[in-house]
Amino acid sequence: MRIDLHVHTSPRSQCSSIDPIQLMERAQSIGLQGVCLTEHGIMWDKQEVEELQRTHENVRILRGMEVTTNQGDVLVFGLSRDIKNIVPIEELRREVLAAGGFMVAAHPFRGFLLFGITQLQVSPEQACRRPLFQNVDGVEIGNCKVTQPENEMARQVALRLGLAKVAGSDAHSLEELGRWVTVFQREIRNELELVEELRQGRFSVEQAL
Repeated sequence: MRIDLHVHTSPRSQCSSIDPIQLMERAQSIGLQGVCLTEHGIMWDKQEVEELQRTHENVRILRGMEVTTNQGDVLVFGLSRDIKNIVPIEELRREVLAAGGFMVAAHPFRGFLLFGITQLQVSPEQACRRPLFQNVDGVEIGNCKVTQPENEMARQVALRLGLAKVAGSDAHSLEELGRWVTVFQREIRNELELVEELRQGRFSVEQAL
């Protein structure tokens, strides 16, 4: 089951130009079986998701959220409330664990090449010591908004720390949808099953050609 785990829509994410109805049309046309709505600090209401789901029943809609923490952005699955402010990563971790959720470091090395990983002399081993990675279950190793070396750095860190390696496009425009997806071995019917499959690691990642 091919799911884009990182998608922003308008107007809930002001930086996105994706209309939710057009999102569903595009997802179906490119062969996605699911999309996860991960707005900035805002959770979609369940009833609104159900209404949107009725427009395209062949593409499963799941909910997550991108939360800004003091250690970077984190994709959260399994929570049901908005978190609009910057929060300490440890505080978010406690809440997500209590809810039985799952946390993924989103694009953890975005912009590193701008400053230069080489110039900063940051090795994967050094990067592993960032507090961010001590408080998540997984790392986004495929994201179309960052460079391939930045994605590769994320993959190396996830590998060293034994964290789950997931992917999502981070789409803010329709053209970006599905550029990176997570491919699950089993059908996922709801958010509880999404968290369970993430925990079990029954998935791989895929980049669109």
